[in-house]
Amino acid sequence: MMPAIRAKASGKTAFVNVRLLDPATGLDQTGGLLIQDGVIIDLGPSVNRDTVPADCRIIEGEGRCLAPGLVDMRVQLREPGFEHQETIETAGKSAATGGVTTMVALPNTDPVIDDVAGVEFVARRARKVGLAKVFVYGAVSKGIEGREITEMGLLHQAGAVAFCDGVKTIASPRLLRQALSYATFFDGMIVQHPEEPELSRGDMNSGELATRLGLSGISPLAEVIQIERDIRLAEMTGGRLHFSHISTAESVSVIRKAKKRGLKITCDTAPFYFALNENAVSDYRTFAKLAPPLRSEDDRQAIVMGLVDGTIDTIASDHNPQDQDSKRLPFAQAAAGGVGLETLLPITLELYHNGHMSLLEAIGKITIAPATLMKLTGHGTLKPGSSADIVVFDPDRPSKIDPYKFQSKSKNSPFDGRLIQGMVLRTLIDGREVFTHTSCIEGS
Repeated sequence: MMPAIRAKASGKTAFVNVRLLDPATGLDQTGGLLIQDGVIIDLGPSVNRDTVPADCRIIEGEGRCLAPGLVDMRVQLREPGFEHQETIETAGKSAATGGVTTMVALPNTDPVIDDVAGVEFVARRARKVGLAKVFVYGAVSKGIEGREITEMGLLHQAGAVAFCDGVKTIASPRLLRQALSYATFFDGMIVQHPEEPELSRGDMNSGELATRLGLSGISPLAEVIQIERDIRLAEMTGGRLHFSHISTAESVSVIRKAKKRGLKITCDTAPFYFALNENAVSDYRTFAKLAPPLRSEDDRQAIVMGLVDGTIDTIASDHNPQDQDSKRLPFAQAAAGGVGLETLLPITLELYHNGHMSLLEAIGKITIAPATLMKLTGHGTLKPGSSADIVVFDPDRPSKIDPYKFQSKSKNSPFDGRLIQGMVLRTLIDGREVFTHTSCIEGS
């Protein structure tokens, strides 16, 4: 796979006196973790200052949490073609700051990732940058134009881990049926952006607030109608179908029923949809203009419950960088989307702080759950033998989100000014420390 050829840290490093969190194994225990040549070789209570090798670099954890590096399965890197909004390097720095060690990039670049050359370009650039590990989606249709299917088998062999048309809905039932059927030959997964194109034209969620603001509304039915149609196609073909960033109560209900029937249906949501509602756009805040749009409070609560009961499998940042010229426009003309790599962890931790999930359960939604779904073996876990992709964080440290301090090239966060709990202190990839918070530099 793409990130295989990478420089790894040499020598031994031990973290001691940390709270080890590994949702893959259910581990939640105080102890230590030992790394050798970029690989985890031991962890648990037996790893401490008295037991580690004499030539080992020791990092005192002071009781902070140590977990697998985050796996973000929906990121727009913008390179090639839109480097004024983001690059693989700036996204890598943003990811490292947010504790994200693995990203899966959407194919809606220029040129589109619809052939082997596109997959190989991203792989080469990511290795050269040497920050977060980058996998890619292959496009379902050539040029993501929704007309002709790509050579999905060749893209899969080249390293594409799943298939989608970026932020475009696969509107043609014929094309989606063909893709689902084709992907069954190698157990590939088709990822759908579930917004019925004709019904999703508008500015924000339809309802009283949209009417009061004089903005055109997008009905929640635009999402669930697309989902209901596509579930039928998945049932017909036996294919694996995943719905991205679901945002409505009806969608949760329909997907829950499909799963109970044993269909190969999965889904994710983004922090926007369980932490914010449509009121975030009340002052015509274009940073809160998203696709799908922020929904009602009832929908937000349903998304939380869908995460709690497992209907929603994973959380993805839905990192969608937009430059200021695209956002600082009248609401109807502004581009949709928000950045999310550096807020993925603290906003997910709100599920823990608000009592909806245990800390281990919340971390699982952004580590082992997406890694398993995308078949990224060895990612999202602290198991010995795995690459030392690690995040150390303080789940309780308070701060205030300031997008202008982000490492991302774009600053369009709907969480601007939000008070949060949870701070990334260190990020390691293959045992290399790629981010260290200023409070950890002395004495490390």
